[in-house]
Formats: sequence, structure tokens, C-alpha cells
Amino acid sequence: MPPRPLRKIGIVTRPRPADVPGIVRPLMQWLAARDIQAFYDPETARSLNDEAAMRTREQLAEETDLVLVLGGDGTLLSAAREVAPRGKPVLPINLGSLGFLTSFTLDEMYPALEETLAGRLVASERVMLKATLLRGGKAVEEQCVLNDAVINKGALARMTEVRLSLDGEFVCRYRADGLIVSTPTGSTAYSLSAGGPIVHPSVEAIVITPICPHTLSDRPLVIRDSCVVELSLLETPDSVYLTLDGQKGVELATGDQVRITRAEEKLKLIQPPRKTYYDILRSKLKWGEA
Repeated sequence: MPPRPLRKIGIVTRPRPADVPGIVRPLMQWLAARDIQAFYDPETARSLNDEAAMRTREQLAEETDLVLVLGGDGTLLSAAREVAPRGKPVLPINLGSLGFLTSFTLDEMYPALEETLAGRLVASERVMLKATLLRGGKAVEEQCVLNDAVINKGALARMTEVRLSLDGEFVCRYRADGLIVSTPTGSTAYSLSAGGPIVHPSVEAIVITPICPHTLSDRPLVIRDSCVVELSLLETPDSVYLTLDGQKGVELATGDQVRITRAEEKLKLIQPPRKTYYDILRSKLKWGEA
């Protein structure tokens, strides 16, 4: 079956505003010359001082065939929440520094678009997690994340105590600065800096990583992603938060529960065909360099 032609492309940016016009205006002309309609999000519109083709991110995800993300991994994480539920592919262009997810460079943008429009680049699917905050047995917050859901304390707060259960079975109590529950995609983010393992994105797993645990034997745990992860806050010092993909924070109270499951939706992410996952790891983590 031939690939569906791409007629409408959405553009999401979050670089320095001064960089946007020099990138997006030529891009809009390039797309128009190929009879492709292009729209951009409100952040891009402000940088261009032009709302003619502006759409909300929700509208971009609904109305376009492909979403082009120009920025760093944080920009992609933000866009993924709107795009993934609607099944649209994302082409990420790295304008940041590290960029495990946004692995196309700016120099590779036009060749990548050419290949994508020709149907020669296909999207891989990245698992997401659904995090639900329960208070008094009622859901007060629910969101899907591509990287991780984190229980973490404020700078001056005492340690938290979190009870972990998997599929209703008690596992352990953590006394730590926090706890990270991540996807394989998120294993190279906060979890990695806290000592968690790197997990290939194709592995059907969830990683649970304590942050500065009081007991040194509390180590990261890798489980199958069909598990239901339940975190119960047993003792809450001041300023403890549930942070979702490092972008949205909700203050927690003693007795709150966080239930984390594999989400139904997956993010369709286009990656460079000539860069393997291990090529990206070597480049970003400087493996093998003196």
C-alpha cells in the first residue's frame, strides 16, 4: 500500500525567538513550493510576529499529516502529549544541545523532509505511560508521558517515604529524595542521571529508579510494561511533587496514590535511518572518547 501523501504539516518550535524567523520563513516557502500547507503553533507565531498560519498545538495535531518539531527534547516532550493520541508522526530537528530524541540536525532537515515526503522514512513507535494521581480514591490528575513520571521533593524538604506495589503486590518502601518511573525512551533522561540503566526503546519495560535512596541496597528495578505500578505516599514532607515529563508539576499530600500503566497511544517518531540507536548513544554520551 503506497504511503499516504503529506499535504499539511504542523511546525512546533521552542528555540530562542531570534532564531525562528531565519529557520521557519524559508521552510514555509520550501513547503509552499511543493503545494504543502504549513501551520505553526502560537510560540512560533509570536517569534514571527505573524498569526496568519497559527494554530493551537491541539489543532496542529488534529489538522495536519505530520508535525515537525524544531527544538530540543523538551520541545518534543511537550508536543508529544498532543500529537501521540491523534496518531500523527513527528519529525524532530535538534536545535538544542543533547537531543537523544531530536536526533536530526538542522543541516539534515530538508533532506529528511524530502525523504519523508517520498515515503522513504518511516516512524518507529515509542511506548508512553499513563500517570493517574488519586486523592481520596478519586482521580484528580491524569496525563500521558513519553519519558517519565517522578515523585520528587523540594530543595529544602526532608526525605519522602513511598510504598511501591506492582499488580497489587507489595514490593518495598523507599525512603529517598524521590522515585522515577520511566519508559525505555526516558531511560536516557532523569533516570540515567540518577543511576538507572539504559534500556533500548524496543524493550517492553518500565524502569523504576530511586533518587538518592537512604538505603544503598535500594537499586533501580526493571519490570515488564504490562505491570500496574502503584506508588503510595506514606510520609510527606513539605514540597513534594509529581512531575510529568519534567514539565508539569502537581503538589502531593500524604495518602496520595500515583498509578502508572502503559498508555494505549504510542508516539510515532521518525529517526535518521543511517543513525542507529547506538550511534546516537556514542555521540551524545561521548563513549570511547578520552
